[in-house]
Amino acid sequence: MTDSNAYIPPKVWTWTQPNGGHFASINRPIAGATHEKELPVGRHPLQLYSLGTPNGVKVTILLEELLALGHTGAEYDAWLIDIRKGDQFGSDFVGINPNSKIPALLDRSGAEPLRVFESGSILLYLAEKFDAFIPKDLVGRTKTLNWLFWQMGSAPYLGGGFGHFYAYAPIKIEYAIDRFAMEVKRELDVLDRHLAENEYLSGGEYTIADIAVFPWYGGLVKGWSYGAAEFLSVHEYKHVQRWADQIYSRPAVKRGRMVNRMTGELSEQLHERHDASDFDTQTQDKLKGATS
Repeated sequence: MTDSNAYIPPKVWTWTQPNGGHFASINRPIAGATHEKELPVGRHPLQLYSLGTPNGVKVTILLEELLALGHTGAEYDAWLIDIRKGDQFGSDFVGINPNSKIPALLDRSGAEPLRVFESGSILLYLAEKFDAFIPKDLVGRTKTLNWLFWQMGSAPYLGGGFGHFYAYAPIKIEYAIDRFAMEVKRELDVLDRHLAENEYLSGGEYTIADIAVFPWYGGLVKGWSYGAAEFLSVHEYKHVQRWADQIYSRPAVKRGRMVNRMTGELSEQLHERHDASDFDTQTQDKLKGATS
């Protein structure tokens, strides 16, 4: 039998109207800036323009970890980019990241400002710049990069695939949800099997691979993502749970998760970060009051 409501793709696709969903008002099939907007610049060499999504959190966790190690050069200003309002399409932001995605980093410590975009690239750049959270030996470095690139290639199935169709799409499509739920559970199984034999992703050392994977898959098993913990039976992945709890126990991780966050409990949100003192409760309240 033929489903009379089945979609038949046209010979040539054209964009005629927003297709609904959580980000329908800002999605479009072309690149480039939509408006002129100058980005603020703080006093630190590292200027981060981001939002507290899993990709944004990767970078703020690493920066807080670097500062905890005593790398004063990792002091940074974190400015909020509200993707729901289309801030990522402002002219200055597009000048840093032509792909209009957070996070975007501008390193002003050299003779010329250096733009760094794509979260994996930013993690690798900072790890190499400060010689931290990436093994020096070839074997350890390769293991770390294996899992870093695994995350970059796998997370779109979790975020753009499962997360979109399960949480954000204007209609629930059984095929799409089943397809991406299956893939996400396979990815969780990949992690669970590996972490059954390894303390961290590269072995016994905490690296940028863990920092990259934790906000996505750690957040999923901790129940922070898409309200899907029960649906995906995340309790089954005991080794991922152990690993996620171990990473979340780190103070720098807790701080990094707060930066540029606009969701969750108010006590977990720090819309902008310009100094370590911004994590003080009184300073947080002032910032929240200024942006409410």
